[in-house]
Amino acid sequence: MKKILFMGLLLMFCFIAIFCFPSQKYSNETFGIERYYSLFDKDQDGIDDQTDILMSAKEYLKTKPKYQSKYYGSGYPNDAYGVCTDVVAFALLGAGYDIKELLHEDVISRPLEYDIEVIDKNIDFRRVSNLQTYFLEHAISLTTDIHQIFAWQGGDIVVFKKHIGIVSDARNQRGIPFLFHHAHTFQISYEEDVLEDLQEEIIGHFRIS
Repeated sequence: MKKILFMGLLLMFCFIAIFCFPSQKYSNETFGIERYYSLFDKDQDGIDDQTDILMSAKEYLKTKPKYQSKYYGSGYPNDAYGVCTDVVAFALLGAGYDIKELLHEDVISRPLEYDIEVIDKNIDFRRVSNLQTYFLEHAISLTTDIHQIFAWQGGDIVVFKKHIGIVSDARNQRGIPFLFHHAHTFQISYEEDVLEDLQEEIIGHFRIS
């Protein structure tokens, strides 16, 4: 009985430590890392693409989307639900990149590169594997080694085997950036210090050019 009580208390303290006392955040300046600014401004709003993507990811996640995988005739979710790929899609859309149309055009022009049986632009851009294929061709590929901290910037895109997210402009005490992502139904924070836990799953690290 005492052992069960002890384990229960231990789990409770672990929960409190994880969710009530999140990892402390540090900035690029803490590690002498110069912030990257893109030379492009796709939507001509006076904000460079890298910053625009980062800001748009933050704005989308402020809506606190609930996790659910659904099909939408509009392609983009419009009912406060979404999945991991929608974080990237809305971040890019806010910077002027309609990834739904861009990926569809790429699927049409390079069908053999995509493992798609029935082409449907309303869902194809919401598949992690398709985004990986698209970014390999149309974005700057960067290191997947998270310990090369100078190579990681807020607004970058990181692709995992079955997941995807946007790199945050906040870092942990070792300089490894946090991740903006939408992973599951019970997610409390959309910005998490998880790259070290997921590093073996990383298959791509990209920057929009």
